[in-house]
Amino acid sequence: MSHERVVTKTIGRAIHRFEMLAPGDRVLVGVSGGKDSYVLLSDLLSRRPRMPFAYEVEALHVRSDFAPPATDAAVARVRAECDAPFHVLDVGIRRRLKPGRSLSCYWCSTQRRLELIDYAVQNGFTKIALAHHLDDILETFFMNMMFRGTISTMMPVLRYDKYPVTIIRPLAMLEERSVVQLVEERGFSGAVCTCPFAAHSDRKNARARVEALTGGSSSIKRRIFESMGRVRTEYLFNSEPSSHDRPVTA
Repeated sequence: MSHERVVTKTIGRAIHRFEMLAPGDRVLVGVSGGKDSYVLLSDLLSRRPRMPFAYEVEALHVRSDFAPPATDAAVARVRAECDAPFHVLDVGIRRRLKPGRSLSCYWCSTQRRLELIDYAVQNGFTKIALAHHLDDILETFFMNMMFRGTISTMMPVLRYDKYPVTIIRPLAMLEERSVVQLVEERGFSGAVCTCPFAAHSDRKNARARVEALTGGSSSIKRRIFESMGRVRTEYLFNSEPSSHDRPVTA
């Protein structure tokens, strides 16, 4: 089976299983300039003629005040190949920092997420599509256990109580290696994160531990993913509330 077919079928299974799309949806795809959001946007656009109902797709790139030139170049290529409205929103992330605080991956990503949500709400979108894949979800699962003492992860579908938009992650069942194989086949060279905080982040630590635990086995990764929906609460105990940081679930 071709890399394109693997990616298309796996994304399709996730969309169907978690009921990510509905007739008349207006979907805003968050585009970073990286390989994952490139594959996500491409798939949601090419999938439309085969779907039994219509939905709209637009893209938004939230450009920070410290984005490297390589990111702009990658975003420009995605925009050129994208047969859909494409928007760029410039946001000053650094000036939002409170005195005495320093940048972190989690804080920065939260700021970008808030901008996506605000843009989606103001412009009448019903869904925000994010390009987190299976490996991201597993990393978050273990990261929350190891560093925050909770069992939780990113949801394939996340409905907010205070926002009239829903987060969807169509790549939720797709391994990163499948994304890499497809973009290499297409000759796409996405932007690579050059943030100095990323090299020492909890996520990078969790990624190394997940790879060591699974040995890179696709079947083991899939079973860990499925275990998140097969929780035997009778064999877990309730803990006292703690002062740990809130888990990463969005």
